[in-house]
Amino acid sequence: MDRIEAMKVFVAALDEGSLAGAGRRLGRSPAAVSRAIAYLENHVGAELLHRTTRALKLSEIGQGYAEACRRVLTELETADLAAAGEHAAPTGTLTITAPPIGGEEVLRPVIDAFLEEYPALSVRLVLLNRAANLVEEGIDIALRILDLPDSSLVAIRIGGDVRQVVVASPRYLAQHPRILQPADLAKHRIITTGDEGRDRWVFPPAKGSKVPRAVHFKPRLIVNSVRGALGAAVAGIGVTRLLTYHVAERVKDGSLKLVLRNAEPPARPVHLVMPEGRPSVPKVRAFIDVAVPRLRAEFARLSAEALALKR
Repeated sequence: MDRIEAMKVFVAALDEGSLAGAGRRLGRSPAAVSRAIAYLENHVGAELLHRTTRALKLSEIGQGYAEACRRVLTELETADLAAAGEHAAPTGTLTITAPPIGGEEVLRPVIDAFLEEYPALSVRLVLLNRAANLVEEGIDIALRILDLPDSSLVAIRIGGDVRQVVVASPRYLAQHPRILQPADLAKHRIITTGDEGRDRWVFPPAKGSKVPRAVHFKPRLIVNSVRGALGAAVAGIGVTRLLTYHVAERVKDGSLKLVLRNAEPPARPVHLVMPEGRPSVPKVRAFIDVAVPRLRAEFARLSAEALALKR
């Protein structure tokens, strides 16, 4: 059996979460998929996958081997496309990841336009509340709303005025002590998504200080969904901290009010990021051409809304 083909089966099984899913994706029988995995395990001399009736789980050796397989397959694809020439037609499936709200409300309409323009292409959109390892998880492009650490990732900046803000409903604020400084939050019911930490929020230093202000609390509600936190805040359950574009409509219609405006962290930049070498792949290059101007226009609009909230 060809080892590269077996690697493709192995990676497809991880992406789909099952051997049957890999078979459907690649058009192979379950027996053929099992033979490919067994071939790789015999080749490396170790078990790569723990199989259960419900899911696949990588062994300790399998974790490192999976990352190596993804890297090899990505490099081979990039080399093949480069050899095919600068004007090779975009083909295949483009895998994109984004935060849930940003992916659904901002990125998905851009993907719609992209699919209209390139009917031969498919897109797999993965919505995550975490920063995925792009190489390890086989992702072509990510939408990231944060300061990027130094890395080998290629980044295209598409916006820069997304801020974290603290909000609560007018009813809640009328019934609880005033929030004039971050320390006051310790007296309040906190709704957190867990993104920044489940028991504290950090704010910029007070004027004349260089020490960030950390507020510790026991959350009243922890929910791993921005929409869940937003809905709870509107219902008067407590105070939450989200991004400006999450809350803009609710602030404009009066369902929520901003507090601690003078303690907001600096604005976060927005980037499209991708592994090194991916921008030269035709399907990735095609998405960049379609998406970047649209996303810049949309984040410029969101920035204008954010500035309006600030006033």
